Amino acid sequence: MSRPPLPPFTRQTAVQKARMAEDAWNSRDPERVALAYTEDSVWRNRAEFFHGRPAIVAFLTRKWAKEQEYRLIKDLWAFDQNRIAVRFQYEWHDAAGQWHRSYGNEQWEFDEAGLMRRREASINDLPVAESDRRFRWAAPGPRPADIAGLSESPF
Repeated sequence: MSRPPLPPFTRQTAVQKARMAEDAWNSRDPERVALAYTEDSVWRNRAEFFHGRPAIVAFLTRKWAKEQEYRLIKDLWAFDQNRIAVRFQYEWHDAAGQWHRSYGNEQWEFDEAGLMRRREASINDLPVAESDRRFRWAAPGPRPADIAGLSESPF
C-alpha cells in the first residue's frame, strides 16, 4: 500500500503531508487515522510508548473519548528526506466541560511507501475558558480553508 506524497519530501509535499494528517485526525476516526502508519509503527505520545496499528487504534479511541470536541491544527516545522517535524495546537474539553488547548511538536519518519513508521509527540496542556477558544469550526471534520494555520497566528 502506498500513501502519497512519498519521500523524499519537498517543502510542498511536506506541507501536503502535514495537512493530510491534520484532516485525518480531525475526523476522529481511529481506523482511518491508523491506515497512515506502518503495521509496526512505533509511537511515543507524551509518556506512552507503543507500536502497531491495533495499539494506535486503541490509543486514539481512548484519546477521543477523553478529549471531546477535539479540533486540531498542524503546521510544518521542518523536513528532510523521509522525515517531517510539525508543531500543533488542538482544543478539546473534558467530561466536566473544562476546555483545554494542547500545544506540541511531533517528529515523523516515513517508509518508502509514504507510511509513517515512527511518531514522537511532546504535548503540554493549558486549561482555557470557553470564551478563549480559537478553533470553532464544525467538528468532526477538516479545518476550513479560510481558517489560518499556526504560522499566521502561532499563539
